[in-house]
Amino acid sequence: MVANGRCLFFLLLFLSLSPSNSKPVANPQFPCKPPTHNTYSFCNKSLTITRRAQSLISHLTLQEKIQQLSDNASGIPRLGIPHYEWWSESLHGISINGPGVSFKNGGPVTSATGFPQVIVSAASFNRTLWFLIGSAIAIEARAMYNVGQAGLTFWAPNINIFRDPRWGRGQETPGEDPMVASAYAIEFVKGFQGGHWKNGTETESTGRHGIGQKRVLLGEDGEINDDKLMLSACCKHSTAYDLEKWGNFSRYSFNAVVTEQDMEDTYQPPFRSCIQKGKASCLMCSYNEVNGVPACAREDLLQKPRTEWGFKGYITSDCDAVATIFEYQNYSKSPEDAVAIALKAGMDINCGTYVLRNAQSAVEKGKLQEEDIDRALHNLFSVQLRLGLFDGDPRKGQFGKLGPKNVCTKEHKTLALEAARQGIVLLKNDKKLLPLNKKAVSSLAIIGPLANMANSLGGDYTGYPCDPQSLFEGLKAYVKKTSYAIGCLDVACVSDTQFHKAIIVAKRADFVIIVAGLDLSQETEEHDRVSLLLPGKQMSLVSSVAAASKKPVILVLTGGGPLDVSFAKGDPRIASILWIGYPGEAGAKALAEIIFGEYNPGGRLPMTWYPESFTEVSMTDMNMRPNPSRGYPGRTYRFYTGNRVYGFGGGLSYTNFTYKILSAPSKLSLSGSLSSNSRKRTLQQGGERLSYINVNEITSCDSLRFYMQILVENVGNMDGGHVVMLFSRVPTVFRGAPEKQLVGFDRVHTISHRSTEMSILVDPCEHLSVANEQGKKIMLLGGHVLMLGDLEHFVTIQIY
Repeated sequence: MVANGRCLFFLLLFLSLSPSNSKPVANPQFPCKPPTHNTYSFCNKSLTITRRAQSLISHLTLQEKIQQLSDNASGIPRLGIPHYEWWSESLHGISINGPGVSFKNGGPVTSATGFPQVIVSAASFNRTLWFLIGSAIAIEARAMYNVGQAGLTFWAPNINIFRDPRWGRGQETPGEDPMVASAYAIEFVKGFQGGHWKNGTETESTGRHGIGQKRVLLGEDGEINDDKLMLSACCKHSTAYDLEKWGNFSRYSFNAVVTEQDMEDTYQPPFRSCIQKGKASCLMCSYNEVNGVPACAREDLLQKPRTEWGFKGYITSDCDAVATIFEYQNYSKSPEDAVAIALKAGMDINCGTYVLRNAQSAVEKGKLQEEDIDRALHNLFSVQLRLGLFDGDPRKGQFGKLGPKNVCTKEHKTLALEAARQGIVLLKNDKKLLPLNKKAVSSLAIIGPLANMANSLGGDYTGYPCDPQSLFEGLKAYVKKTSYAIGCLDVACVSDTQFHKAIIVAKRADFVIIVAGLDLSQETEEHDRVSLLLPGKQMSLVSSVAAASKKPVILVLTGGGPLDVSFAKGDPRIASILWIGYPGEAGAKALAEIIFGEYNPGGRLPMTWYPESFTEVSMTDMNMRPNPSRGYPGRTYRFYTGNRVYGFGGGLSYTNFTYKILSAPSKLSLSGSLSSNSRKRTLQQGGERLSYINVNEITSCDSLRFYMQILVENVGNMDGGHVVMLFSRVPTVFRGAPEKQLVGFDRVHTISHRSTEMSILVDPCEHLSVANEQGKKIMLLGGHVLMLGDLEHFVTIQIY
């Protein structure tokens, strides 16, 4: 049976939500213990969150207030309030980054499920999977909190746009498309903050995604109750942050110059969605400047979520980002000014000690008022109250019986395996070399420095995985006679001294698998790449082994960043190429299942793979749109005009698919959806006169929505998951419009030689609009094109 049809494990996943019978070995520290629970009104659960927060603030001295403005908030013994660490990390599993999590200090939990790095999970294009990953991580986080090994506030997800292929942290993101990043943010945050645990009727189904799902019915609007929280998720890093250290530029001092057009349709949509629809309870401001102003000092960027997006939460700085305002960016005249500027702009908490050390002086010098601190504290305490931190013993609360037995469960480990299966991308498969028949493979050679390193498969922001396994171990389970050669001493591969051993091993084997690519020595936080080629002499290793092998070889690529593997793409001696990224603790098993045909690959690239010549483009150029006059090719599939090694959405299967559009409107009238003061406007571009409507003048966007009904037919001989992508293109030539943009996507499970019906919702106000140079959304009148594979469907938008 094809692995994409293994639905049972998601039913089992939900069972892991059941209370554990284990008793916590250690205890979390919490306020409102007896006798203080009857002394202070902030412990009174019958009062509103606002009143409780106000009560708590009213009891604090100025010094006590200031001591709360750090990630390591001081305790207030006289009120029975212990210290609290705000900084815990959970990007793709509970991580060792951040002091809020402890695996090794004698606690009962020594490991946690290691899911694939975000860029790999994004390649599944499966919203349900993203939700369930967030939920599973939340279960483990709450379990660890209950035994005193984690906090309740986690700084994930990273939803910055993967703008430049050299960015060391691109691996942490859902990729280059703002719609995909938005969708990922919504699903992960809903799952992480408690989507499984909301009151309501639960429903079980086996969905179109090829995975079973058991989710709470969230109401007709699809929203969850955002008052109470299981955990707090944080959308980071706002905004236009995607440079670590490149040349003389550093993230601590880099000024990202961004147009209003790019801000509106590229950089901000994921943050808007994370807050508006995901209901995230935290936002993190980034290190960099945005158009000359530090991100943590940009009042417009920090206030807009509250005034326009309905944000109910706290805003944290990235760690020591307040210090950079003065120390690196020289934006303020003094440390006190930096603290005052950030707090007045809307930041609530400083990761680090800069505010602790300078806030008192800022107040004394009149640069900062106590009411500014009170506002920040209200946001902070409100989130803690929503988390139940002031509701007494958490072990007696809604999540109190979660414990060590709810961590590294069979269900969670199976979910990690399914995520790796769905995220691996098949890029090349000449003459259908894959899948291999394990009964027909007499011997196997595995070559490459990453092939026998289990700890290299997680990527950054990783914890201690439950059951790590190297790729070599995973493949050896299928072919008993499997040999290994390192090829290069490490990923940098500066020497070819080990090539001859690899060649000897390759010559003796029936089939050869070469593992090449990147690890954290090449791309990570504070480290960008300078080249898109395989590091060092890896390319030579691959070619040498391929030339020596009796049969065409299989190339497996690791790492989160795009690679220029044009040499392998065009080499007939390299028959198959698989990108596995950082597939997490179950990546080895997932890869083996795909190579030996137990699972049909269906992952699609969430980012463009550029040629090495792209490195001539300055990494500091934030413009998304091309500029031919200065030889600038633009960025991402939406705007890039140059050659590609592999495109966004690229990915093969062991079977083939055809599409048929069953229904979609050919005309849309705006007449009944316009406000009384709206009017048709015109602009002149390239000798053409274009008519348009401002989107903010459309009063009923919901009435314009429609579904495109699609028939997907699996015309091959193997069942498998398939990602359907619908793109749009605006009419005629509008300067600055994307070449195309993703309208919708879904992952469906298909049966060999059978058809599957599905639908994709199109929201014209969102999907058929474009941002003009002033950063305003407009909808062009005329014929828009919807593209589904090779099919095109025209929709005319008009007023009559």
